[in-house]
Amino acid sequence: MIYKPLDKEYFDDIAQRILYEDNHLLIINKRVGEIIQGDKTGDEPLSETLKRFIAQRDNKPGNVFMGVPHRLDRPVSGIAIFAKTSKSLERLNESFREGHLKKIYWALVCDKPSSESGELEHYMVRNEKQNKSYCYNHQKPNSKRALLKYRLIKSFDRYHLLEVELLTGRHHQIRAQLSTMGCVIKGDLKYGAARSNRDGGINLHSRSATFIHPTKKEEISVTAPVSWPPFITE
Repeated sequence: MIYKPLDKEYFDDIAQRILYEDNHLLIINKRVGEIIQGDKTGDEPLSETLKRFIAQRDNKPGNVFMGVPHRLDRPVSGIAIFAKTSKSLERLNESFREGHLKKIYWALVCDKPSSESGELEHYMVRNEKQNKSYCYNHQKPNSKRALLKYRLIKSFDRYHLLEVELLTGRHHQIRAQLSTMGCVIKGDLKYGAARSNRDGGINLHSRSATFIHPTKKEEISVTAPVSWPPFITE
């Protein structure tokens, strides 16, 4: 297969955002607006862009494999994990299904939580037509149990930075659960924010991921820098 080359500026941008790579994995710091896999918009997904990048960088003839064991919503930034072989994809899918992926997110929210740390438990129902999930305190038909832990990192004049650890992986889980708690994520109109962000994204960032390498069986831990306003320091 012949892949259309990336222009130099975009090629360099992709290269600079790679957080980890070997023969089995590629982990990149996803930008707001990029999609992981193809959707109804017809926009090129990051999985296809990375195929073009690899083919161009490595002068690789034939097809490039780029599997997706881990997804991020389009308006969310941060760690996106890709498998470069079918064997790695199969093993990562199994490992992640079994819960062997520790994911930490940063969320910039509009209101300070009543408790500076805690655990949220809800039963979530997904509305496919609205592409939105709803949280309940008790089981409902077709609901799924959702758990996360959070802690307040820092408060600013208008916003508050939370660290969130996902204990389950549900559709829009962090967005819906924090909104239900009264802590809407900055820019998240779908879950109650008063205004959007200029880039169309939300201030939810996949900050770190820790998991077992699919072939080396070693622990991999990566951290993704944020590109948020300068008042949020690391």
